[in-house]
Amino acid sequence: MSVGTRKPGSGRSQVAWKLLAVLALLLSACTAGPLTQTPPQSEPPKVGGPLGLPTIPWEGGGEYWNAFDAPREAGWTDDSFFPITLWFNAIMSNEEVQYDKKLGFNTYIGLDPSTPYELFADNDAYWIGGPLNDSFTADSKNWVGDFLGDEVDGRFDVDTGQQMMREASDLTEGTGRFRYTNYTQIVMAQYMKDKDTETYVNDYSDVVSIDMYWYTIPFCSQLPLQHAYLFTLTESNCRTSSSYGKTMQALRERDVVDGKLQRLWQFVEILNGGPGQDATYIEEISPGQLKGAVMNSLIHEARGIVYFNQSLSGDCLAGSVVRQSQVVEDYCGKKQVEAAGEINSLVHSLAPVLNSQSYVFDFGEGLDTMLKVKGDTAYVFSMLDDSHQTGERNFTVPEQLRGKPVEVIGENRTILPNADGTFTDTFEHEYTYHVYKVIL
Repeated sequence: MSVGTRKPGSGRSQVAWKLLAVLALLLSACTAGPLTQTPPQSEPPKVGGPLGLPTIPWEGGGEYWNAFDAPREAGWTDDSFFPITLWFNAIMSNEEVQYDKKLGFNTYIGLDPSTPYELFADNDAYWIGGPLNDSFTADSKNWVGDFLGDEVDGRFDVDTGQQMMREASDLTEGTGRFRYTNYTQIVMAQYMKDKDTETYVNDYSDVVSIDMYWYTIPFCSQLPLQHAYLFTLTESNCRTSSSYGKTMQALRERDVVDGKLQRLWQFVEILNGGPGQDATYIEEISPGQLKGAVMNSLIHEARGIVYFNQSLSGDCLAGSVVRQSQVVEDYCGKKQVEAAGEINSLVHSLAPVLNSQSYVFDFGEGLDTMLKVKGDTAYVFSMLDDSHQTGERNFTVPEQLRGKPVEVIGENRTILPNADGTFTDTFEHEYTYHVYKVIL
């Protein structure tokens, strides 16, 4: 899962994916490649609900997985489930899986071929990939997904890469599992023709992600900074949590063109993003940055998190960062693993909320926000936008929430808004986040 850097090109201004989603759903004439089991069509935007606000087009909550036998039988249709996945983390005992589960990891990609299926079945854990050995059968319900390929867009020319994706997709057709693939930054950029990147994103998979480790790879240190992404990037906001959110926006921009939305997942590094061209550029993500990267991805509608679990550069090397944190008492990456566990715990506690449809609302200048309602409660997920100027931000809440106390989840404090529905809160770092809860 290494990330190479590409020759910079000319950029263009970002277009808000929410608007693009609406336009694509109304105007698209394309369809994705045929799937034996087809996920639900994206729900068109509508105005209403308890807040009387327009909703963001989405692919559905837990019901998305109803189209696939294995994840449906494994319980993924329950809105209390949220996939949090480890890339390459050896499991050879129930104790190891339970250690991972306590940290909030419930799914794996990339394991040793000798890994017995019973480790998944006995521990309510899940596997995405091919059959590791004879213990994996068509009836193995915890084998929920097929992994079509990793960084095919960056490792091969377009014709070869897309032929490989077609073949992988054909081989996994009708398995009852969803099809997942991961791409490089190329598919959110303009290094190849739009039709080629859109084909990569739309024609083969049911779940798709990009790996771009903004905090720890050389790219943001290669100045002057130039790029050809679908969004604006500057020196000051490149190595920030907001870039992970922009990755999700750009991926959705590619995804909406066929009028059918699929699940978008996000890669986040636990320590670093792998080898770079110059070791002086290699950095380790801080615990706060890790949590901020996850939260900004969620705010931009990530439906799953995948952790890059290897450290291939720097002073804290590991084939599996999480496993090292279990077996080495003073492991140098332990604080980052603990941070992953903390944000994972928050994600799982809010899974029913995260699996609901978001509302469109502008809370104020300088903010990245997501608004959801579950039952009789509204939730506001908030971070700084890409201007990332720390300090105070002013919020204006929807009319239906005015005059109501605002509880800050996990911070043991409550804010009493002004009569006009405004309140102020402080963001100490660019990666600081607050999640607010308001009873309707």
